Amino acid sequence: MNVKRTFGTILTLLGIAGLLYTGYLLLQKSEAYTTMGVIGVIGLIFFSAGIGLVKNTRDES
Repeated sequence: MNVKRTFGTILTLLGIAGLLYTGYLLLQKSEAYTTMGVIGVIGLIFFSAGIGLVKNTRDES
């Protein structure tokens, strides 16, 4: 089992969840702009880091 690939998948899923939650808050016209910004940026960082880990990790069979 490749730990880096598993961690990359978890980061990617957390990033997607953060971006979806930010989109949900935007659609609800929430007044918490700071919260939306922080969650959106963290979600984007997690998503890009997770994709990078999954993409750059080789399978060692």
